[in-house]
Amino acid sequence: MVGAILTQNTSWTGADRAVRNITNAALLSPRKMLTNRRRLPLLIRAAGYYHLKTERLVNFLKYYIGIYDGQDRNFQSVPTLRIRRELLAVKGIGPETADSILLYALKRSVFVVDAYTRRIFTRHHLFSEDLTYNDIRRLFETNLPRRPRIYNEYHALIVRLGKDFCKKNEPLCAACPLRDLFD
Repeated sequence: MVGAILTQNTSWTGADRAVRNITNAALLSPRKMLTNRRRLPLLIRAAGYYHLKTERLVNFLKYYIGIYDGQDRNFQSVPTLRIRRELLAVKGIGPETADSILLYALKRSVFVVDAYTRRIFTRHHLFSEDLTYNDIRRLFETNLPRRPRIYNEYHALIVRLGKDFCKKNEPLCAACPLRDLFD
């Protein structure tokens, strides 16, 4: 859950380093992070935007501790739609972060849409640029088996394709593995 917040607008590499810093400082528990919030900016600096991310992390921790006593088992027992609504109400948690928490931390069948997803599928004319986040998410959830493991793997493949071929500024279209499928 911490990683989902720290990876906002940055690569997983920086977020992973920040999570390891929190872990190495023996603070990777909701209450410890919240009571040591002044140390968080230094620990998460590798994730970028560390002051903003500290604020977002603190907002999430207050919610998580306040409603679920900071306990995964309490969080796990709540229906997916309710948790998603609650997460989206936390300042600094948007749809992608909420869905990342649901898929990766809670193993729920919620597809994560990111910039790579939008870029790849619009460049291949599989959907238009004006589709909303929820429209794209529903498109995947309607057409893939509703299993977290499949959503996780599919999203990982999209990320890999986006990083290696469908780059933002200099795409490698001639080498794209999907080139012959959709053109």
